[in-house]
Amino acid sequence: MVTPLVFEALGGRCELFGPDPAALQATRAWIARMHDRLTRFGPDSELSRFNRSAGAWVAVSPELEALLRIAVDAYEQSGGLVHAGILPALLAAGYTRDLAAGPTPRTAERVLAPPLGEMLALRAGQARLAAGNAIDLGGLAKGWLADRAVERLGPNALANLAGDLCAVGPGPGAPDPGDGWPVGFGGTTVLLRDGGAATSGTTGRRWGDGLHHLIDPRTGAPAVTDLVEVSVLAATATEAEVLAKTALLLGATAGATFLDRRARGSFLR
Repeated sequence: MVTPLVFEALGGRCELFGPDPAALQATRAWIARMHDRLTRFGPDSELSRFNRSAGAWVAVSPELEALLRIAVDAYEQSGGLVHAGILPALLAAGYTRDLAAGPTPRTAERVLAPPLGEMLALRAGQARLAAGNAIDLGGLAKGWLADRAVERLGPNALANLAGDLCAVGPGPGAPDPGDGWPVGFGGTTVLLRDGGAATSGTTGRRWGDGLHHLIDPRTGAPAVTDLVEVSVLAATATEAEVLAKTALLLGATAGATFLDRRARGSFLR
């Protein structure tokens, strides 16, 4: 029997599915702890303290180090479009706090970030952020948490963390052989097994004309793209998150080409 657990976290609806109620509750508690550690909205979070330490080498937890390394990989895989260093641009656009509390006034039209390799350095157990810069882990953290959550839930499980999904095993048809977990994808339902999915879009977090949370590192401003939403199937939720955001920033034609050999499946609109 697969038991669901539904709750609000990470800026949206989250769902955990697995056979063990105790594992579901323990994983939910772990997600809450990781959120508190990795959020940019909490002044005492590890990420906020890391951003305030810019200019110095500091010790970082294994979780934050793993995510910073993922951020470097994502930057390279996306050709610089998935850039964890765009927090100053987000702040300048008015996204300074949880949008449930409302946006704040825009302070600049654009804020360009240097290449990630110039602002972030890593070594075992330590990291250094160049002075004047700041990191936002955003969707990368959601994808990574979804990937790690299913590891905690068992061999037949699904984690949906505010739209970033990871699934393992045959799905809810077990113990009979199954083809995967049914998930909504591009207006239809697909069966997801041993893989991830993510959606990136410009409509969910908007607070004004042309103001949304998706910053284009090439301009230092909220992205202007002919796509509204991109959904991607990939090997992991983290990879799907990177691919979806990259394609959205590239636009319909270049985005479809980018995804052609990288994604297991995609939906662009």
